[in-house]
Amino acid sequence: MTDSKPTSFNKEEKQDTQPGLEHDMDIKPEYIRPGYKGSGKLEGKVALITGGDSGIGRSVAVHFAREGANVAISFLKNQEEKDAEETKELVEKEGKKCLLLPGDLRDKKYCQDIVDQTVKEFGKLNILVNNAAVQEVNKNFEELKDEQIEWTFDVNILSFFRVSRAALKHLQKGDSIINTTSINSYRGHQDLVDYSTTKGAITAFTRSLANQLAEKHIRINAVAPGPIWTPLIVATFDQKKIKEFGQNTPLKRAGQPSECGPAYVFLASDDSTYFTGQCLHPNGGHVVNT
Repeated sequence: MTDSKPTSFNKEEKQDTQPGLEHDMDIKPEYIRPGYKGSGKLEGKVALITGGDSGIGRSVAVHFAREGANVAISFLKNQEEKDAEETKELVEKEGKKCLLLPGDLRDKKYCQDIVDQTVKEFGKLNILVNNAAVQEVNKNFEELKDEQIEWTFDVNILSFFRVSRAALKHLQKGDSIINTTSINSYRGHQDLVDYSTTKGAITAFTRSLANQLAEKHIRINAVAPGPIWTPLIVATFDQKKIKEFGQNTPLKRAGQPSECGPAYVFLASDDSTYFTGQCLHPNGGHVVNT
């Protein structure tokens, strides 16, 4: 059961490379609950997931496949191939197809190409999940370098604009875009100023684009996870932070990607046809001002 997951990650070693590698983690995240039963909510759909190789992105890919969708996943070339191949195997075990799209979301052409390749492979696109993100700790704002700011903004928000813009040429009535924002969009984080700022931008992007596309009946929503156990965490924080990760929530533990995946299924499916411009909050009980 999910509640038996560890509340402390004493064995985990910090990774040196952003945004982290799931296959190198000592304590592997749970990407789907053993008892999760699909019911065809996404049967015949095609989804593109950025950062779909690991963490929350892997969870979304496997949940979507179990619900009947074929998926394409983008991931960082020359770094995340092993994780991506593992996710592909998991999707194929569900009887669905998985298209791997290596590259770099800072590349404007790549943002267009991943949409084009998805449509070429599957003939359509119904669901876009803008999920990829990077973050680096910076405890002194005066030392925050332009290179880090630009890197964080390029991946975390500018790619959302570019991939969404490309996708809209293919999305039809009833299709949707789901953006991964963060609890830090609402609460801030003193050591992640640039990251938190991009997450705030994603929240505003979601609400604004939802209003613009409402007349086309294309829904735009978001998910704002709290502390979720993913490779990004062990690639970001020091040993002390990793050990204590998630213990400051009312539930006194970190969440698992498996506890986020169903939120994306809900927002992608016909169960949420009256949801647009909204955000779901799997965060362990933190109250946020939405």
